[in-house]
Amino acid sequence: MSNIAAANIRNEELSPEESKFEATLRPTQLSEYIGQKKIKDNLRVFMKAALKRREALDHILLTGPPGVGKTTLSNIVANEMGAALKSTAGPIIEKAGDLA
Repeated sequence: MSNIAAANIRNEELSPEESKFEATLRPTQLSEYIGQKKIKDNLRVFMKAALKRREALDHILLTGPPGVGKTTLSNIVANEMGAALKSTAGPIIEKAGDLA
């Protein structure tokens, strides 16, 4: 049996190597993010002002269907602000403590 035939193509879990490779494909800076020019311009102003004031960035609410780049954009903003991002999804939250 060949390696290709032995592979489970329906396995949705990524191997550590696949996860590492996938991470290199995602943009890490606003300049690498394609599209949404007006939103990117606004975010640049918000981030620059917060950094200049040495304050935290005001809240940002990103909405849209799955797969449009909300999490990617959130990671970019956190990266450019020098902050860590704790990401979650609505269906996972069961009680207030889940957000802590």
